[in-house]
This record gives sequence, C-alpha cells and structure tokens, in this order.
Amino acid sequence: MPIFMDFHDDLQLSPEMIGTITQVTHDGIVDEHGVRQVDLFHNTDGKVYCLLEAPDADAVRKHHDTVGVSCGEVHEVSGVL
Repeated sequence: MPIFMDFHDDLQLSPEMIGTITQVTHDGIVDEHGVRQVDLFHNTDGKVYCLLEAPDADAVRKHHDTVGVSCGEVHEVSGVL
C-alpha cells in the first residue's frame, strides 16, 4: 500500500484529538476510504505532518474531509526508514 505525507500549516490539535489519533494509529484502524494513520508529527505552533497509508492521494483528501480538516498538497513517499 502506498504511503503519503501531507502538511497542515495551522492546525491546532487538542490533547483529546492527539489522544484519539494516537489510539487509532496504535490500533491500526483503517477508515472507510482505506486510509490508515501511520504517524503524526506536530508542534504547538500548529504545524502538522500526517503520514498515512492509503490507496491513493484522493483517499487521503477524503480521509481529511471526513473529519473536517482541509488538506493541501499530498505527497507520495517511497518509504519510511
């Protein structure tokens, strides 16, 4: 399955949302678009990188739309170390 990364320049995540994303990631849950969260990188300035396993970039956009988060550029990456 391809892996994608996207970036959010100003996405403030609450501690509760980070906890939910962490649990979903650890549980390996795949959503209705075939997307699985691999990792999430964030800071207190609202800079957020999502690393996702998905069938294609469109599925990544739909994944974000489902939770009401706009998604800019989506980049397929060749792998994770």
